[in-house]
Amino acid sequence: MFRSKIRIHTCQVILLTSLVWFLVDVIVLMFYSDCINGSGWNCQGFDSARVKRQQHLLLVNENEQRTEEISQQYQQHIIDTRTFKFGELKLWRPAKVVRENKDSPGEMGKAVHIPTEQEAMQQELFKLNQFNLMASDMISLNRSLKDVRLVGCKIKKYPKLLPDTSIVIVFHNEAWSTLLRTVWSVINRSPRALLKEIILVDDASERNHLKQDLEDYVETLPVPTYVYRTEKRSGLIRARLLGAKHVKGKVITFLDAHCECTEGWLEPLLSRIAYDKKTVVCPIIDVISDETFEYITASDMTWGGFNWKLNFRWYRVAQREMNRRNGDRTAPLRTPTMAGGLFSIDKDYFYELGAYDEGMDIWGGENLEMSFRVWQCGGILEISPCSHVGHVFRDKSPYTFPGGVSKIVLHNAARVAEVWMDEWRDFYYAMNPGARSVPVGDVSERIKLREQLKCKSFRWYLENIYPESPMPLDYYYLGDIRNADSHTSEKVQNHCLDTMGRRTNENVGMNYCHGLGGNQIFAYTKRQQIMSDDVCLDASSPEGPVKIVRCHGMGGNQVWTYNEKTKMIKHVNTKYCLTKPRLNDTPQPILAQCDTTAIEQKWIMQSKFKWQAS
Repeated sequence: MFRSKIRIHTCQVILLTSLVWFLVDVIVLMFYSDCINGSGWNCQGFDSARVKRQQHLLLVNENEQRTEEISQQYQQHIIDTRTFKFGELKLWRPAKVVRENKDSPGEMGKAVHIPTEQEAMQQELFKLNQFNLMASDMISLNRSLKDVRLVGCKIKKYPKLLPDTSIVIVFHNEAWSTLLRTVWSVINRSPRALLKEIILVDDASERNHLKQDLEDYVETLPVPTYVYRTEKRSGLIRARLLGAKHVKGKVITFLDAHCECTEGWLEPLLSRIAYDKKTVVCPIIDVISDETFEYITASDMTWGGFNWKLNFRWYRVAQREMNRRNGDRTAPLRTPTMAGGLFSIDKDYFYELGAYDEGMDIWGGENLEMSFRVWQCGGILEISPCSHVGHVFRDKSPYTFPGGVSKIVLHNAARVAEVWMDEWRDFYYAMNPGARSVPVGDVSERIKLREQLKCKSFRWYLENIYPESPMPLDYYYLGDIRNADSHTSEKVQNHCLDTMGRRTNENVGMNYCHGLGGNQIFAYTKRQQIMSDDVCLDASSPEGPVKIVRCHGMGGNQVWTYNEKTKMIKHVNTKYCLTKPRLNDTPQPILAQCDTTAIEQKWIMQSKFKWQAS
C-alpha cells in the first residue's frame, strides 16, 4: 500500500513537471513566432537588432555605391588622370562647423570696438602691424564666422576623391594672434584628409614671440606644422620658394599670414585642380577690417585686371564671361590676372611652369608675372566663387624694403614687361619713365623658359583672355598731345593735355609739357578713343566739360576723330572740336565750334611712341 502511494505521488510530480515545461515551450514559441512579424510580446530588443542590421546593410550599399561613383568619376576624367593616380587621391569628409562662443568678442565675424579709455594704447599698438592689434588679441584664435557662400555653393557636390594640399604661409614680424588665427582657421575648416601639412616660413622676423615660442606652440597642433626660416630678409617671392621646396602634398596652397578661411573654402579649390592640373585657382578674397576685424564679404562680380603702370586692379566681370558661365554665379570665373596672395596650384605644375621669377626682389609684380605666364603658356587662371578667405587689408605696409619700395616695384614690373608683354612694354615705360633708369637684371633665363614652354604672344592674351583691358590692341599714337598754339611765341611754353592725377568723372586738365610721360601720356586708338590708362576723354554736351571717364569701349561720348592734315580733334557726338582755353580761363580744354583757322584747336600728336595701327 505504501508503494502504491509513492507511485501515485511520482506520477503526479512527473505530470506537473511536464505541464510546466509544456507551458514554457508554448510561451517561448509565442514570443519568437510573433517577433518574426515584428509585433510579438516585448519585441523591442529584436526590433532594435533588426534596425541595426538594416542600417549596416544600407551603409554597405552606400559605401559600394560611393566606391562605384568614385570609380566612374575617375574613369570619366572628372579627376585629371594625367596628374593623379587613383591611389594618390584622398577620400574626405567636410570639416565640422566652428560653433559660436557668445561670450567671446568678434564671434561670427562681428566688429570689435575698443573702449574710449584704451584708444591711446590701441593707436600706439596699431603702428606695429598697421592694424588694430588690440582688437585682434581680444578675438579667439578659433573664432566663428558666418557661412558667406552663395546658396548654390552650399549644395554643390565635389568629387569624393581629391588631392591633398600643403599650406604655405610666409610671415615677417607678424602678430601672434593674426598668424595663429590664420593657422587655426585652416585646421578647423579644412577636411582633415586633404590637409597634408602647414608650412610656416619666417622671413627674418625680429620679434621674440616668433622664435622658440612659435616652434613650441606648433608642436602641439593637431596637424603637422613646420617652421622654416630664411637666413636674411629675402622677401615674399624667395620665402615662398623656400616653403614650396619642403611641400609633401600634391597641391601647394599659398596664404598670407593674416587671413581667415571660411566654411567649405578648400574643396572648391582642390576640385578644379583635380579636374585639370593646369588650373591655378584663387578664392574670393573677403575683407577683414584693419580697424575692427569685422569680416566683410567681397563681391563675386569682380575679377583681376591691371593698368598701364602694371598695378593690379579689381574690375567688374565682363558680360562675355557671365555668358560663358551661363549666368551661374557659382561656376568658376576665368580671371585675366590674380591678386597673388592666396591661390592653389598643382605642385608639379608649379615647377613645370617656372615657379617664381627669382630675379624679382621682395614683393610686387609677381602676381601679374604668374598670371601672364599661366595664360600665355597654356594654363587656366580662375576664381572660385564658392571659396571665401578673409584677408586683413592695410592702408600701408608696416615693413621696410631694402633699396626702397619704389625701386623694387619698378624693377619687378620692368621684368614682367620685358619678358611677357612684347611691344606693349612701351605703355609701362611711358607711364613710368623712371623705370628706364632702374636695372632690370638678366632676364635671359625667363625668356628661354617662355620659348621652351611655347608660350603665346601678349597680343594673343589681349585678344583672347583680356579684350576689355585698358591696354587695347591697336593704337595710332602713344605719347603726349600738345596744343599747336604754344608754338606761336618762343616765350610761351608748350601746353599738353594732362590728367593731373585726377580720378574718373573729373575734368581733364592742361599743363606745361614736361616730356616725362605719366599723366601727360595719352593714346589715340583704332577705336577712336583718347585714353590715358583706364580712363578716356568724354563729353556729354557741346558746352562740356571734357572729362576723364572710365573707358567703356561702347563708343558714344568717348568717340573722337583726329585729322592729321588739319590737326583737329573732333568730338563725334557733339560735332564740336577740342579747344585750348583762353589765357585767363581755367587751365582745362573746352569744346567749341570747329574752325580750321583757329590755332587753339590744332593739336600735335608726334613722338617716338608712334607705332602699330594704320
